[in-house]
Amino acid sequence: MSEIRLSSEKRLRLFSGRGFPELSEAVAAELGIPLTPTSAYDFANGEIFVRFEESVRGCDAFVLQSHTAPVNKQIMEQLIMVDALKRASAKRITVVAPFYGYARQDKKHRGREPITARLMADLYKAAGADRLMVVDLHTSQIQGFFDGPVDHLFALPMLANYVGSKVDRTRLTIVSPDSGRVRVAERWSELLGGCPIAFIHKTRDPRVPNESVTGKVVGEVEGQTCVVIDDMIDTAGTITKAVDALFAAGAKEVIVAATHAVFSGPAVDRLKASKVTEVVVTDSLPIDEDKRFDGLTVLSIAPLLARAIREVFEDGSVTSLFDGHS
Repeated sequence: MSEIRLSSEKRLRLFSGRGFPELSEAVAAELGIPLTPTSAYDFANGEIFVRFEESVRGCDAFVLQSHTAPVNKQIMEQLIMVDALKRASAKRITVVAPFYGYARQDKKHRGREPITARLMADLYKAAGADRLMVVDLHTSQIQGFFDGPVDHLFALPMLANYVGSKVDRTRLTIVSPDSGRVRVAERWSELLGGCPIAFIHKTRDPRVPNESVTGKVVGEVEGQTCVVIDDMIDTAGTITKAVDALFAAGAKEVIVAATHAVFSGPAVDRLKASKVTEVVVTDSLPIDEDKRFDGLTVLSIAPLLARAIREVFEDGSVTSLFDGHS
């Protein structure tokens, strides 16, 4: 009887969707591995076809896709990739979604509304995903929607270190654009030496998307360099109203820092027309050249994703990347 040899060597494979292949290439370069060759195209009616050009049997698969516009297409493509990996006998499948689509639909504001962030998690599980990896979720409770491990990464240390290197920390105030993100502002303050925080009282009509009414500034900002922090900039209405409110309250200058640059509709024009000194974001989503402007700084999220992928692959600690913050 001939000898049968079983290999226990793990294989890390990184797969890229078409949403933002440049980010996937940067992550692959950080990991020192190539992207797995993949064929993907659209049929005439919009249906998506995906096929991997190499065997994926037994591999530890990481499927990276940016949920950029058109969001539904990118999500569907990632689901199809997960299904293909499951059917091709990948050992473990991790969905890497730096920007998690539908994260703002995490609860019912009124009757007869969906909780689409939960539906997203259910779809990934049904497709065959074993694990999710996301960056700066809109609300942390979304982690509980997925029946399996969720690695919630934070761009906050990277953003805070950059901002801290540019300003006089003795004249710095961290500003939450609403009361809901005060805890995040406190974490910014901790990383930057205990600088004061403030927040802006605002109201929002759940029937009107992408629109809020900015109220008064709560906290002392006169003569201060203010850093307005948020998880995303979509149409930039909330952010630019916050900037106006801070200058009206006597702020010396205002910097905006956010993880996800969605930049929908009038966002870029609003930011360029505002008195904001600098807008600091990450490349969790692609930013086309026509959406770049003077004063925009884009930090690479590829090293963070690569470190987290390596920790998961090696069964290490993702939490250790954030010095105990989870």
